[in-house]
Amino acid sequence: MGKPTGFFEFPRQGPKRRPVPERIRDWNEVYQAWPEKDARAQASRCMDCGVPFCNQGCPLGNLIPDWNDLVYRGNWRAAIDQLHATNNFPEFTGRICPAPCEPACTLAINQDPVTIEMIEKAIAERAWTEGWILPRPPSRLTGKKVAVVGSGPAGLAAAQQLRRAGQEVTVFERSEYIGGLLSLGIPDFKLEKRIVKRRVDQMRAEGVVFKTNAYVGRNVPTQRLKAEFDAVVLAGGSTIPRDLPAPGRDLSGIHFAMDFLTQQNRRGEGQEFPAEQIITAENKNVVILGGGDTGADCLGTSHRQKAAHIAQYEILPRPPDQRGARNPWPQWPVIMRTSSAHEEGGERDYNILTKSFTGEGGKVKYLNAVRIEWKQSENGGRPQMVELPGTEFTVPADLVLLALGFLHPEHEGMLKDLGVELDPLGNVKTDARAMTTASGVFACGDMQRGQSLVVWAIASGRQCARNVDEWLMGASDLPAVQRYARNLVTLGKQA
Repeated sequence: MGKPTGFFEFPRQGPKRRPVPERIRDWNEVYQAWPEKDARAQASRCMDCGVPFCNQGCPLGNLIPDWNDLVYRGNWRAAIDQLHATNNFPEFTGRICPAPCEPACTLAINQDPVTIEMIEKAIAERAWTEGWILPRPPSRLTGKKVAVVGSGPAGLAAAQQLRRAGQEVTVFERSEYIGGLLSLGIPDFKLEKRIVKRRVDQMRAEGVVFKTNAYVGRNVPTQRLKAEFDAVVLAGGSTIPRDLPAPGRDLSGIHFAMDFLTQQNRRGEGQEFPAEQIITAENKNVVILGGGDTGADCLGTSHRQKAAHIAQYEILPRPPDQRGARNPWPQWPVIMRTSSAHEEGGERDYNILTKSFTGEGGKVKYLNAVRIEWKQSENGGRPQMVELPGTEFTVPADLVLLALGFLHPEHEGMLKDLGVELDPLGNVKTDARAMTTASGVFACGDMQRGQSLVVWAIASGRQCARNVDEWLMGASDLPAVQRYARNLVTLGKQA
C-alpha cells in the first residue's frame, strides 16, 4: 500500500476542469493538468484493505493497489508496466471509462473512493511524455494470419495482443478512420483524436496492418476472409440504433445521436459537407432524448455548436443522490450523475414520454410529450409506465437527437454471409472460447456481448486474442482476463 494514513489525511480531489466559459469555445479536453504532487497524494489514499474489491470491480482485473503504491512512491516507470500488464490502452480508459472500480473501492463503504481513473490517466500520460511507450514487435512470427473486423477498442486490443503473440494481423475498418467509436463517436472534449492516433501508430510500428474504407460484406467480400486468413475475429460493435416510432418521426431535423456525433468528429478532422447535409445545433432549440453518456456527449457537442436552448429528456425516473438499500456496496451505484457537459448548462428532466413530433414545411418544430410515473405491478413484475393526465406539454424542437442506445450488430452482409448464429438479443452467439458457430471465426466486444463499456470491450478483445492464439497454436502465452474468461464460460453454457 501507499501511505498508511493517506485516506485520513487527504480528501478525494481529482484534476480541475477548465472554466465553462472557456471550454465551450473549443473542442479541447475539459480537464486541466494535474500536478504530480496532487496525483501522488491521491494515490496515497489507497488502503491496505486486504481484499482489493477495486480489482474485482474492473473487468480487466487491473492491478490497482500495485500501481497506486508505485505512483505514491514516485516510481512512474514501474507503474506503467503494471498498468500495461492488464490494459492495452490506459489512456482511453483513463478518460472515458465510467470506472466501475471506484464504487467497488473499499474506501467507498463510508468515504469517497480513490481517484483510480484519473491516476490511471496520469500514469499513461507520464509514460507517453517520457517516451516509455514504444512499439513491441514480436520476437518471432508464427506464419498464421488473422483478420480482425472492426477497429474499436475490442478490435484494437485483440489485434495488438495477437500481433505480440507473433500472428500476422490485418484490421479491416469500414470507415476512413481507425478507432471505431473512439475516433468517430466520442467527442474531442472527452477524448482528443491525437490520443487514439498515437496508439494506432504504435500498433502499425509493431506490424499490425490497417485497412480503412474496408467494409466487409460490401466492398470487401466476406469469403475473402475465410480464404486468406487462418482465423477471423469479429469486433464490429453494436451498430443498429434504437429508433423511436412516434408520429412525425419522418420529419427533417430528427437524427440518431451517432449520426450527429460522427459528423462533428469528421468536421473536426477537416472534412467538409454540403450545407444541406450538415447536422448542427447552432442557434437551434435542441431536444436530446436519452439520459446516458451518449446523450451527454450530444449535450456537450450542442453547447460547443452554440445551440440556443438544449433540453435532455429521459423516460426513466431521476436516480437518487445516494445508494438505495437494495443497491449496497460494492455494486455499481445507481445514483444521479453529473458530467462535464451537464455543468455547462441545459435543461434536464425525467419521466418524460415522447408522444409525437410536429413540424412546418417538412421540418420538425415541436416535440409533444407527457409526464409519466412508474408503478410496481401487483405480481411483483416489472414496473408499469402510467401517463399522468393533464401533464401533456409541447416544447420547441428544431433539432431532435435520439440517444436511445443500440440494439445489436448489423446482420445483413458479413454476419449473414458467414452464417453465424445469433443469440436471442441479436448479438453474435459464441461458445466458451468466444468462437462463433462458424469454425475459426471468433467474436468479441459489443458484437458478442451487446452494447457495453469501453473497459469491457478491451477485456473482451484481450481474452478473445488469447483464445484465438490457443486455437491456432495449441497453447498461448498471452494472459487470460480472468473475469471475462468466466463470463465467456457462462455464455457458453447458456448457448
